[in-house]
Amino acid sequence: MERVTIFGRKGCGFCVRAKDLCEEQNIEHRYIDIHEEGISKADLEKTVGKPVETVPQIFIGAEHIGGYTEFAKKVAEQ
Repeated sequence: MERVTIFGRKGCGFCVRAKDLCEEQNIEHRYIDIHEEGISKADLEKTVGKPVETVPQIFIGAEHIGGYTEFAKKVAEQ
């Protein structure tokens, strides 16, 4: 699996679960805290390419996967 990028924020349970899943499965990943990095909702929407209502927003390589549920499904299919 290509490197996973997780855009999340503090206090987000699904963000933590996504990070934990990467660590459990030995998946190379990068976690970006949108608040610490000063990434606005509009910035995230530009990156994702569509309106964003929730975090995490997860990419595998350059492909936007979605949130935790979609990511967990992709990992299970591997």
